[in-house]
Amino acid sequence: MASFKYCLECNNLLYPREDKSSRRLMFSCRNCQYEEDADNMCVYSHKIIHTPSEQTMMLTDLATDPTLPRANVTCPQCNHPEAVFFQSSSRRAEAKMTLFYVCGSQECGHRWVG
Repeated sequence: MASFKYCLECNNLLYPREDKSSRRLMFSCRNCQYEEDADNMCVYSHKIIHTPSEQTMMLTDLATDPTLPRANVTCPQCNHPEAVFFQSSSRRAEAKMTLFYVCGSQECGHRWVG
């Protein structure tokens, strides 16, 4: 959660800025001349959490990856007899383990959840 810093002299919001001469991060007031060094060098952090189904859509050529396990599962779209599979890597506590399948045929590439 983000925390805001306030000026100790006039109680206005402090804004991050770089002290170019010393190349350090500072917080300064736009109303008065108050400045203070930043205790953390991170100004903004944006974390993106992808769901397992989004992750499978990002991956390409899964059928040709020799490191993934294969199963004798028929593809529901093209009836190819083999599929690559992997488990979801969701770290959410409420998520159950899910198997994701990708058709072993390079022409098809159909993805489904088992």
